[in-house]
Amino acid sequence: MNLRTFSSACVLPALLLLLSGCSGHSTHASSAQTHAEQRAQLETQREELDRIPPPSKSTYMAIHSFDSWQNPVLTVQPSMLELQVTLADANTTNLGVGGMLRPIGARRQELNISADTLGDAISAVPQSSWPYGRVVAIEEANKTPHSAEPAVRRNLEITISRLNDLGIVVYDLSDGKLQ
Repeated sequence: MNLRTFSSACVLPALLLLLSGCSGHSTHASSAQTHAEQRAQLETQREELDRIPPPSKSTYMAIHSFDSWQNPVLTVQPSMLELQVTLADANTTNLGVGGMLRPIGARRQELNISADTLGDAISAVPQSSWPYGRVVAIEEANKTPHSAEPAVRRNLEITISRLNDLGIVVYDLSDGKLQ
């Protein structure tokens, strides 16, 4: 082995280590920037949700069925969330409420969202759709295959954590418990 071959054999790995160290540093810097952007987005979403009053426990703890629930409802599935929102009735009189001309089901909207867009979706819900305050009912999807149950549980935990970060109380209607 001559000197030129020896020096290129030593310099090349050193150069690769140096370059990989630099790319690791830029990855760390971009990761910190991404984290800062996520924190700023979370703060913006919290500010939007602050216009909704805190939840009234005496009002929502008495409700034990999804048909009677008027606040947003989240159904957790293995790969997505279903957000159900009941829009406020535009007619403020009591005449015909819930009848053929003013069915509650016509005001109910269902949106399929990803867990990543939960904050944006929940902060976009109109203030009039929160009659109980900042509380969301949550449920697991019905008839989930046994093989998908672990994914649903993980998604449920992530969803509850994100909602709590946003300052939203999570209520399990089927158990009557706060999450």
